[in-house]
Amino acid sequence: GWYDVGFHGSDIKTPNIDRLAQQGVILDNYYVQPMCTPTRGSLLTGKYPIHTGLQHYVIMGAQPYGLPLTEVTLAQRLKTLDYSTHIVGKWHLGFCAKDYLPENRGFDSHLGYYMGLGDYFHHYAQEGEYLGYDFHHNGQTVWNLSDVYSTEIFTARAEAIIRSHNQSKPLFLYLAHQAVHAGNENDPIQAPQKYVDRFPYIQDLQRRKFAGVVAALDDSVGAVYSALTDSGLLDNTIIIFSSDNGGPANGMEDSASSNWPLRGSKRALWQGGVRAVGFVNSPLLQKQGYVNSNLMHVVDWLPTLYSLAGGSLTDIGDIDGIDQRDVLLENAPTTRQEVLLNIDPIDKTEALILGDYKIISGDPSGGKYDGWYPAPEVSESVYLSDISKNFQGCDLRLADKTLVKCGHKPQLASDNCHPEKAACLFNLKDGPL
Repeated sequence: GWYDVGFHGSDIKTPNIDRLAQQGVILDNYYVQPMCTPTRGSLLTGKYPIHTGLQHYVIMGAQPYGLPLTEVTLAQRLKTLDYSTHIVGKWHLGFCAKDYLPENRGFDSHLGYYMGLGDYFHHYAQEGEYLGYDFHHNGQTVWNLSDVYSTEIFTARAEAIIRSHNQSKPLFLYLAHQAVHAGNENDPIQAPQKYVDRFPYIQDLQRRKFAGVVAALDDSVGAVYSALTDSGLLDNTIIIFSSDNGGPANGMEDSASSNWPLRGSKRALWQGGVRAVGFVNSPLLQKQGYVNSNLMHVVDWLPTLYSLAGGSLTDIGDIDGIDQRDVLLENAPTTRQEVLLNIDPIDKTEALILGDYKIISGDPSGGKYDGWYPAPEVSESVYLSDISKNFQGCDLRLADKTLVKCGHKPQLASDNCHPEKAACLFNLKDGPL
């Protein structure tokens, strides 16, 4: 969630993530989809979910579909440029037939799981009446990693890929961590105690355990960065950090995530569900250590990365993403003026951003996740003071620019918009929504 990283003022300290964000380019106006399957589909195709059939909910384990086989993935496109391509962690784009598996969608290897969630230690996934083991390497089930924490498995795999990489070829590594997604409903927040113990000042037990999950992820970021440095790859590497949806707030999935001070939660089209945590870090950036407020959407990564890799955008065809290469490398102005957040014909919800304005229509969450949900023990004064502490040793002007400044909440903020009755139009500069 927005409030679950240090550089957004969180009570959860993330020193490795913060350092890379502060030394790189913080993406402050960056959007994804409100759930994981559609975001991952957009990342790998450069298309909005309405153009891939992934605009409603996520792919469940028993559902016989996936990212359409007619779609060409980012990995497949990079293979044409002689890249080695690897995915580590979560897939969640279908496994109903072998053709849908990641190793058949352009990736040289995959170690991880196919579904949306599961146990971080035992790797069983539970969805309603279904329960099954979900951990695989190149299409073969892996049984010998039970009781090993998934974040640590994926970190070790990513390090091994980096250290053993044949440097005569370029490398694309897609590290899709399980963290910080909820686990199975019987044990939704899982972290080894050594990580949880780093946060004795967080009194709320669920939030403290969630902080442990985040801490393991932060350690992974640091370990992967060290592997890139030690192997000599870092000087010609671009690191992208992105969440795939907003945090499940207000008790959703029995998680303890927070999008404060943004409104709403995962699954909803409010800002808390779609405005994402993101940054880019690379020695190749001509300008570093600043906050970029240009509008960007997850569909933009495919044309941007393909362009950076030396590909011609004329090869790609008709997609929704735009090349943001110069925006990221040089802080050039973007040509993106609008973002389609989604059109869901089943739930009958839709939202669009155009310039500073956002229109939202339909019932975003059935009224369950339409509010503002601070983390336990967090007030606005704590939020404003903690963000400066998390920027110690860095330019404190960055801290001010990463703050979401809302002013006082209008008296009728929770009641003056009912998108299930009529579309609501907001000016995004007026505050979180």
